[in-house]
Amino acid sequence: MTLSPARVPGTGPGSGPAVRRLTATLYGYAFLDDFVLLYPVYALLFSDTGLTVWQISSLFCLWSLTGVLLEIPSGAWADAVSRRLLLWFGPLLTAAGFTLWVLAPSYWAFALGFVLWGAKGALGSGALEALVYEELDRLGAADRYGAVMGRARAAGLVAVMAAMPLTGPVYAFGGYPAVGLASVLACLLTAAIATRFPEHREPADGPGEGVDDGPGDAPGGGWTRTLRAGLAEARGDRSVRGALLLVPAVTAVWGALDEYTPLLVRDTGVAESAVPNWLLLIWAGATVGGLLAGAGRRLGTGGFAGLLAVSAVALAAGAWVRTPAGIGLVALAFCGFQLASVLADARLQDRIGGTGRATLTSVAGVGTDLTTIAVYGAYGVIGSATTHGAAFALFAVPYLVTAVVLAAARKGAAAKKAARAARTSGSRARP
Repeated sequence: MTLSPARVPGTGPGSGPAVRRLTATLYGYAFLDDFVLLYPVYALLFSDTGLTVWQISSLFCLWSLTGVLLEIPSGAWADAVSRRLLLWFGPLLTAAGFTLWVLAPSYWAFALGFVLWGAKGALGSGALEALVYEELDRLGAADRYGAVMGRARAAGLVAVMAAMPLTGPVYAFGGYPAVGLASVLACLLTAAIATRFPEHREPADGPGEGVDDGPGDAPGGGWTRTLRAGLAEARGDRSVRGALLLVPAVTAVWGALDEYTPLLVRDTGVAESAVPNWLLLIWAGATVGGLLAGAGRRLGTGGFAGLLAVSAVALAAGAWVRTPAGIGLVALAFCGFQLASVLADARLQDRIGGTGRATLTSVAGVGTDLTTIAVYGAYGVIGSATTHGAAFALFAVPYLVTAVVLAAARKGAAAKKAARAARTSGSRARP
């Protein structure tokens, strides 16, 4: 698993009005997509409806499994048809699911809502990254992809933090129906913003029949053809395979641990009412990590490995001490992990050279989803046998292992380069 040195962003055609239109649309889309007032209270809605803990857990599993099953087919579909079409259609599915939740609350309504929500996530995963990268590349600004996507992720986290203080007053005004209505409106606005994405690209079958501000479909096999082409590129290119493995290795563990941060904070001894404030600190750290992605593109393999190692140590130390001050170290760790996640995605996009960009991005997404499910299961076992602080510290180990693998790969690549240089020099010295 190797990383090549990243290109350093510069000036030039990538700073024109077309880039500003694309990024403004992306940031608005990312913000509204996460500005959902139901987020802080949907678990309470399930409990108040009478669901047991087992039933609630089964809903989360159904949500994850829907994404796993649909991720790769939807990525291939995004390579065959308009990616923008999927980006505006997906939020409409979530809006329908949220409407079901508040109008007919029951286990089966919640289950159908999670299936719709999972389908929305699968439609957008891969399609969004592919659209943004290829539009930036067309405008001569592909080297800005990491910075742009980092800001987009930061916009999503800001939306979550902005929605939290609004949920209480809206709930006090109209209960779950009012919170649900606000969430549905956010989904509809997200879909409206998605229609503003520019899209100009050639289909898998060649020029002349590409997507240019219209949905369209690629002839000659449709999404199954793009699926085969994308997987063939992964099989035939070692650097692509390495980048595909790196994405879940970096993204999955801390993404799963985020669900348990309230329990970690509460174990430090703070009052229940103060838990959200400490969570805001952790999310602020992740937000800063996204904003640092532009500068982070300068990191080579060694720097990337160092980033993972430092973040892992901060996570382990901050969780192990089980004090409020340690949460600051956890926030620092999440900052590093968010930065590493954006950089891993950017490295993957840089390595994909074929037409199956959304397909391969979705393959990485499936790897992330499956690893996340495994982390959920492992945490259930470990967290039941020890403290949350000890469990968080233990889950820092995979990041240390990844850092060691990257450092070893960098050392091996440097040795091979030196050997090739020595052979070339020797051959030139012979008479």
